[in-house]
Amino acid sequence: MTSSILESLKTAVSEGDSEKSVEFAKKALESDIPPLDAITNGLAKGVKEVGDLFSEGEAFLVELVMAGDAMKAGMSVLLPVIKESKAEMISAGKVMIGTVQGDIHSIGKDIVGTLLEADGFEVLNVGEDVQSEAFVEKVKEHKPDVLGLSSLLTATLPAQKAVIEQLKVAGLRGDVKVIIGGAPTTQEWADEIGADGWAGDAVSAVSLVKQLVKG
Repeated sequence: MTSSILESLKTAVSEGDSEKSVEFAKKALESDIPPLDAITNGLAKGVKEVGDLFSEGEAFLVELVMAGDAMKAGMSVLLPVIKESKAEMISAGKVMIGTVQGDIHSIGKDIVGTLLEADGFEVLNVGEDVQSEAFVEKVKEHKPDVLGLSSLLTATLPAQKAVIEQLKVAGLRGDVKVIIGGAPTTQEWADEIGADGWAGDAVSAVSLVKQLVKG
């Protein structure tokens, strides 16, 4: 029974079916399956499956987005129970992601966040059009291992540099690894502004975060 519910959770997510994801998340709780198991061995496996297919060119972006939405739908049922029971998820690390000031694009950043969560990372998504000062304040407050800066507009690239410079001024640059991504970004740009890494797509961003957290 347990394995069939976990498999159903995985399938619901891999098929991008949010309603089924919620339905089987509730069934998991009714069947006394620990919510952490339902997330790790059900929902997260579904997202990872689609993420792997996407990286191999066998799944479309829309399928990855739908899988992410389905995972979040199931998580909305399971997370409150985890918080009530005070069960601690073993985190692979803490990652903060956001789109820099002047840019309101979110989809790439959000996919990165979903894939990181599927791999066990604690993700703090601070949104879009985030001022450099706000990034610095949030790094100071939340102490992430990695900060991911997204920019989809060439005109907003200087904002990525500004965040890194202000982290230096605040004495925080040595406390957090900074990675950048987005259509106009390159490894050369990352090197120029002193970032710790660059990722050209969501899957490579997850690999990069893993490398940096391992040190």
